[in-house]
Amino acid sequence: MKATETKTADWILEQLESEAPRTRRVLERVPEGRDDWKPHEKSMPLGRLAHLVATIPTWVGFIVNKDDLELNPPAGKSNVDQKPLRTPAELVAAHDKAVAEAREVLRKTNEEHLQKSWKLLVSGKTVSEDPRYIVLRDTLMHMSHHRGQLTVYLRLNNVPVPSVYGPTADDPRFA
Repeated sequence: MKATETKTADWILEQLESEAPRTRRVLERVPEGRDDWKPHEKSMPLGRLAHLVATIPTWVGFIVNKDDLELNPPAGKSNVDQKPLRTPAELVAAHDKAVAEAREVLRKTNEEHLQKSWKLLVSGKTVSEDPRYIVLRDTLMHMSHHRGQLTVYLRLNNVPVPSVYGPTADDPRFA
């Protein structure tokens, strides 16, 4: 891929840069020792949710540099690093690294490439197929969605909720 100026990649990068510090503030508050806690039997455990929020920016590389992602690969294969992140410092470090990598990927891509199709697969079956720029947009929205869930988990664990887009009951500043 030839690195060129691209309005779409620039817009996605601006969104990433805007969301990253907000996400970082939430990850800094994740309580230690509560990885298995969940608000409901159908809910994702706190540790898994925090890991997901911290590492979603790594998806940028999958989307730009691969033609698809298999969510249920054959036994013994994995598409993503599942190393547990047990502390806020580990979550923040993973997030910062993921954002830095996403930033580099976005700077190296071009408009033509972002128009190309990308697939999400489950057990070899295509469950979603869209142009890369749409998938990237939706990925940032996905991160915001799960970050919002994580703030609810914080509240339910009596952890002060940081400002994300505006003041909270615990943090009066505007983000």
